[in-house]
Amino acid sequence: MKDPFLITKEEILKIYKPINPTTHKGLQGHAVIIAGSYGKIGAAVLASKSCLKSGCGLVTTFTPKCGYQILQISIPEVMVLTDENSNFITTIHLPIIPQAIGIGPGIGQELATQKALFEFLRINKTPLVLDADALNILAENQSWLALVPENTILTPHPKELERLIGKWNSESDKFQKTIAFSEKYKVIIVMKGAPTYIINKSKIYENTTGNAALATAGSGDVLTGIITSLLAQGYEPIYAAKLGVFLHGLTADIALPKTGYQSFIASDIIENLGKAFLYLD
Repeated sequence: MKDPFLITKEEILKIYKPINPTTHKGLQGHAVIIAGSYGKIGAAVLASKSCLKSGCGLVTTFTPKCGYQILQISIPEVMVLTDENSNFITTIHLPIIPQAIGIGPGIGQELATQKALFEFLRINKTPLVLDADALNILAENQSWLALVPENTILTPHPKELERLIGKWNSESDKFQKTIAFSEKYKVIIVMKGAPTYIINKSKIYENTTGNAALATAGSGDVLTGIITSLLAQGYEPIYAAKLGVFLHGLTADIALPKTGYQSFIASDIIENLGKAFLYLD
């Protein structure tokens, strides 16, 4: 494996766009988060809140009916659209055209949800982040990967990656298989881990922020929200992925002296996003 490019502060400052002082919410991008099912509405909350807290002007969340009150109460700034089904997603109807969509956190793998994902991918042209159960559904239905737009960002953890590319017998084998997958489907893969790597065709980027505190429930949902937000704000997909993982990791580095490893939770990532952005400004 050739040496990866390091994602450092210096590299990030070349792509980071400070906020224009005369901007308004309509210029800051509208993102849609499609997430949640009964018992996993928390995933939708985490992804939606992190999306807003990363600078997106407007966020609309599409979720089953059971998530409606939870989302409206826990994040009043987020708009909510619901499926007709109360417990899981069955049809994805979006009466808006957002700048970016993040789909997958906590959606489950019900047959109706799988069908909804297929129908969505068939007609969607919006820049996309695929995570969690969206990846698990695609791993089960690999022919659907042909419907995924070029430069879509996939954010698998090691187990989800294994389902997509198959088992590997060494680190270099894992990278070779991931590169081959990225080249075949023309997608960007964020290989979550310690450290996190980004694979874009044959290019490999290694993130330099983050620590073991990030190994906690909901951490990935937050990353999906951050990357979707950056995409909606007009960052090119590879830049959105690089800046997203850098900020995500940085929040854990900033919070660690106060929280320690053990008591850091996914909500702490969201709480420290402001400080992470200030570090770049």
